[in-house]
Amino acid sequence: MSRLDKTSNLPLFQKAELIYQLVESLVASLPEEDAYIQDTKHLMREDAMIITAKIAGAEGGDLYSIRMQNAAIIREHAMHLYVHVGSLRLHKNFKELEYVQLIRKELNDFRLLFIEWVESFDTNNHIWDDWGLFNPPGAIPPSQQDTATDNDFDLNTFFEDDEE
Repeated sequence: MSRLDKTSNLPLFQKAELIYQLVESLVASLPEEDAYIQDTKHLMREDAMIITAKIAGAEGGDLYSIRMQNAAIIREHAMHLYVHVGSLRLHKNFKELEYVQLIRKELNDFRLLFIEWVESFDTNNHIWDDWGLFNPPGAIPPSQQDTATDNDFDLNTFFEDDEE
């Protein structure tokens, strides 16, 4: 099974796809003449698209720090989507209240799947995050001699033949 097939079969990815489809249906039902709703429509669509893309990005590699970075972005956009959808309830031109309840329910289900997914990340497969944000618990920073610098690479010798 290809990596793409594995990603497509993940319950988290399938839930994100469902949420995207629901957002697309909601967006299609929104009135065109309202500027606030139009702006919100674009934000909701962007959030839903980014969620699926970042799941695929996290699954594309297996490094803990990369997966956690994508997970943080997914969380942010899922939370934004939850707020954007909910904000429509307060607008006088929005009548499709059942969409709000349905999408928010699916986002809550997504959140539970997300927690399980993040817990499945392999904390032993990581590179050190110099920013300190996405290092697994208990990770030991590399020593100074283990850290690569710009001076470690010489472009002039990179293309020389090794067979001299």
